[in-house]
Amino acid sequence: MDAVQLDGLNPPPAENGSVSQSEPHKRLSQVDTVVLPFLGGFGRYQRRLVALTWIPAFLISFSQFSDHFLLGQPDRKCVRPDQNRTSSARMIFDLIATGNDAAAAAEGSNVTECMCSEWRFELQSGLQQNVVTKWALVCDGEWKVHIAKFSLLVGSIFGYLLMGAMADWLGRIPVLLVSVLSVLVFGLAVAFSVDMAMFSTLRFFEGFCLAAIRLSLYVLRIELCLPAWRFSMTMIASLIIVGGQLLMPGLAALCRDWQVLQIVIIAPFVLMLPYVWMFPESLRWLLVTQHYQRAKRQMYRIAHSNSVDTATDPSGILSELETELQQKPKTFCVTQLTGTRNLWKNTVVLCVNSLTGYGIHHCFARSVLEGSATHLHYYALAAIAVASCMVLFPVVAGFGRRGGLLTFMIITALASLLQLGLLNLIGKYSLWHDAALRDTLNQRFSYAFSIIGMFSSHAVSTLSIFYCAEITPTVIRGGGVGLVLASAGFGMLTAPLMELHNQKGFFLHHVIFTCCTLLCIICIPLLPETAGQPLPESIAEGEGLLRRPILHGEQHHLLARTEVREYSRVQDTPLHQVVNPGNGSVPSNSTANGVRTS
Repeated sequence: MDAVQLDGLNPPPAENGSVSQSEPHKRLSQVDTVVLPFLGGFGRYQRRLVALTWIPAFLISFSQFSDHFLLGQPDRKCVRPDQNRTSSARMIFDLIATGNDAAAAAEGSNVTECMCSEWRFELQSGLQQNVVTKWALVCDGEWKVHIAKFSLLVGSIFGYLLMGAMADWLGRIPVLLVSVLSVLVFGLAVAFSVDMAMFSTLRFFEGFCLAAIRLSLYVLRIELCLPAWRFSMTMIASLIIVGGQLLMPGLAALCRDWQVLQIVIIAPFVLMLPYVWMFPESLRWLLVTQHYQRAKRQMYRIAHSNSVDTATDPSGILSELETELQQKPKTFCVTQLTGTRNLWKNTVVLCVNSLTGYGIHHCFARSVLEGSATHLHYYALAAIAVASCMVLFPVVAGFGRRGGLLTFMIITALASLLQLGLLNLIGKYSLWHDAALRDTLNQRFSYAFSIIGMFSSHAVSTLSIFYCAEITPTVIRGGGVGLVLASAGFGMLTAPLMELHNQKGFFLHHVIFTCCTLLCIICIPLLPETAGQPLPESIAEGEGLLRRPILHGEQHHLLARTEVREYSRVQDTPLHQVVNPGNGSVPSNSTANGVRTS
């Protein structure tokens, strides 16, 4: 499917609601179609840099999945009962006196289990000691574990939002360098925490820095690749992250102690410090923000590495660059999205998709895990993620970005609806009188729908982030990708929130996210197709990406209707944007909403 883009990529007029700005010179702004092909395309230089973005993916995945080991709940046994706790017993008597026998029975069971002054713990994660066992965070202290999980995710959300905007303002490499230095400080300090308050606070800043590293590398990888390579290079990075997830149990078994594990996870980030010399700033960002002096040096460096002769300049890029060297650099901010008409809508749709994908993934995972922390379930989750990434390749190749996202979202919605509705029908209208057989059938269906839902929701989350990176223009790509990643973080927050409230309201939580999947199915067809298209560089180009008409011949039918033509003047893309200035006629490749690019 083709994308629709405004002719000439000029800034839309005032009625389009877009931010007014002056554009860089035409050939210098055509990075995918003119600049990179002149410099050797996706040559040896770009491939080496993309490989460098894969290496930290292992380290990021170790930190991302470390909660399962650092904060995993152990099996516990009381070795010394506490006979002096009378406050809880007094609470039970008060409940009995008020007639609340059921609450008294439940409270009595919890009090009996927790009346202990010394515990014996046994971990199933490969460690001999973790944070929970060190500070005995069970019973009354269990809520501190959920707060620690909560703090890492909240730190990640703030990191995506703030450092994404900084990456657009200062550049990708400065944000990456500062984040690597900071994660070394805060990550290593976590291993020497003296209490749970210090641990949770430092984990917040660790999550903040890890989010900035992931965001910077993601954007750099996208901006290095030509259209034909973008998706495959990103999916390889996703598979590497899942590979890190698979290696974590073995790493935990080797370390044995949570402090050693934390140091082993963070210390290799030292290897990223030379990136400040090995990894150049994004050429796209330099050109679109008019840092032409730095862009000139980098273009010659890329040409030399790719063995390209710059003496001949048939496209006139270098000579054109010489005439622009005196231009002053410009700065951009993601807040400029509020002045656009199409771009902010596309971003909001993808943010809701990302939030829904990660949020409903927890609903499916809970049905499969059922509180288990064994390696079998951990590896099952990783295997589902691997399968999801592998299936994304042929689906996106066949249906495109928009079609693939819609396909997986429909599968997610069906799995969720069937799990919520069909299982209740089996229990209510089943002809089998054998309750055990009915419960077994119900459980098997629940597992099947949960596995399908986890598979498709993981694909939805991964594709939504990538889709946003392609739709958002270079000048605000860091902030745009930060928004969709922060939305994913909000979706992941639902897991510790539900655990903090002891899974109360879980069914309503699942119903809400199921409704969100239906809303996403309605909104996804409004997105433009970006497969095979150049990345938008300026806000005007991102604003010009429009949805292709769904029905064959729809554009000719709309162009033939005078009332639709008049109405379109107040729509997102006025017709005078595509009218030939010479004779006032509409070009042959125009549509009711713009000019089709192929």
